[in-house]
Amino acid sequence: MLKQISEKLPEITNSWNPVTGCLHMCVYCWARKYVERLSKIGVEPYASRGFKPTLVVERLRKKFSKKSFIFVSIMGDLFGEWVPETWIEKVFNCIRAQPTVYFFLLTKNPSRYLELGRLPENTVASATIESNRCYPDISKAPVQSIRIEAMKNLKHRYKALVLEPILDFDIDEFIEVVREISPVFVYIGYDNYRFNLPEPPLEKTLRFIEKISEFTEVRLGSIRKAWYE
Repeated sequence: MLKQISEKLPEITNSWNPVTGCLHMCVYCWARKYVERLSKIGVEPYASRGFKPTLVVERLRKKFSKKSFIFVSIMGDLFGEWVPETWIEKVFNCIRAQPTVYFFLLTKNPSRYLELGRLPENTVASATIESNRCYPDISKAPVQSIRIEAMKNLKHRYKALVLEPILDFDIDEFIEVVREISPVFVYIGYDNYRFNLPEPPLEKTLRFIEKISEFTEVRLGSIRKAWYE
């Protein structure tokens, strides 16, 4: 059933940033560095706001083509604890007004999904979960075990997982995590920015991909040997 559902979802076609900024302070955050570059050349809202959480009101009027798949707030975390619920509801209203478009939600704070109640039906609710192990030193976001539990408890038609940058894991335990969350797809990728993170060896990741491919769709980012191999 999982593969049947996931086949209906296209690849992500575009991004939309009605809310920008993040306070998780992940050591591997590419967006924070990108915002520094955009700020220097005068691109708003980054030139005036940097990476501070910001609602960009004019972007709420954006319309998308039928059956497109839109990544929401790739330049921030829409569901961070610092984001007012009124901002989230404004974004949700825009999403509900375009029922023929799919919207991809991604957060490192999936407990917020549970607090908000019913999510728009045309959303894929996903979470970044780098490992089944906890790595509290790489981010101020809720630790992986809290994110995992929230995604297990979330009742939503379309759920997904983003395992990027993937960090070293316990293979049997991590397979079971994915199985219990029951995502329509899992996106897996290694760090692309040379942060020397505690990565799993490539052979281990490939075994993991093979196993979870038996019960869900796997979409691949950068898959390579760990930096130390």
